[in-house]
Amino acid sequence: MKIPLVDLQAQYRTIQPEVDSAVRGVLERADFILGGAVSEFEAAFAQFIGTKHCVGVASGTDALWMAMQALGIGEGDKVLLPANTFIATALAVSDAGATPVLVDMDPNTYNIDVEAAKKALVPGTKAIVPVHLYGQPADMTGILDFAREKGLFVIEDAAQAHGAVHVDGRCGALGVASGFSFYPGKNLGAYGDGGAVCTNDDNLAERMRRLRNWGGTVKYHHPERGFNSRLDTIQAAVLGIKLRHLADWNSRRRQVAAWYREELEPLRSEIELPAEAPWTVEHVYHLFVIRLRRADRDQVLKALHEGGVGAGIHYPVPIHLQGAYSDLGLGPGSFPATESAAGQILSLPIYPELTREQVAAVAECLRQILSR
Repeated sequence: MKIPLVDLQAQYRTIQPEVDSAVRGVLERADFILGGAVSEFEAAFAQFIGTKHCVGVASGTDALWMAMQALGIGEGDKVLLPANTFIATALAVSDAGATPVLVDMDPNTYNIDVEAAKKALVPGTKAIVPVHLYGQPADMTGILDFAREKGLFVIEDAAQAHGAVHVDGRCGALGVASGFSFYPGKNLGAYGDGGAVCTNDDNLAERMRRLRNWGGTVKYHHPERGFNSRLDTIQAAVLGIKLRHLADWNSRRRQVAAWYREELEPLRSEIELPAEAPWTVEHVYHLFVIRLRRADRDQVLKALHEGGVGAGIHYPVPIHLQGAYSDLGLGPGSFPATESAAGQILSLPIYPELTREQVAAVAECLRQILSR
């Protein structure tokens, strides 16, 4: 059977009447920009995350960048972030005018290593951006303690952690601000690009509402220079429907992850299964990432694709080895844990509609490949 990495068509079929009705409502009202569905979704998502405010923007990258702009992070400032993340985390820092300071990952969770972050602190450091990678909370207790001691802003990259829960609270409600992506494949995904910033800071939220809308909240009045980065109404309507299902979908993802653990247990001599940190209350398994104990990962990936399994790699090239950041002067060997993982990790298909039969088929395909 063919098993894709993500199956958005299967998800749509489960909610088609609700989504079609919501989109039709926007078309009939024609309130396409900052329409009613935007404020309704912002209120609902803020309540879900546990913050006072949610500000919808055009993408997850813009969400992080907008938070930095509103906090005054820019030229001459340094921002700590993990080397093991999608490049958007670093680009948000660069686009704000600041300089990324990369940090190696914890080899068990793949999230930022707090002790490494402490050692990476340099003069001019203004913020730290922990990424809740793959849907698992970063060590927010350690990060917040470190940030308070050093006077750093904590901006959470929660692009893969919609609904994830840390022992100190829900991801996205722990820092001064948090950035979410609503890229279609996310646990809570739109049918196009979209993002949001969540915060409990009234002034910060008000400034971001101005910044996203050319610097003002009243048409043709622009008290400051802003940008055009708004969550459009159709996407907000879709997200509002999907948000009602998110808790159930996340629960299903955890069930799928449990099935994988059962099916893959006999292969533990060949692979490492995802570890859940002691501070994790709810991992939302945006991705199910295994690690091979061998050097032929790319051949295994090719064989999985030939067997009909849509596996992937998140992420094959660490930030410091990307051409975009060659100016940082960080070559191979700079972040050993991140570099080692990048050559061995595999993301297996995971989505709420995945069946036990499909999980067993993925595991059997992997078993046959590894036995060869």
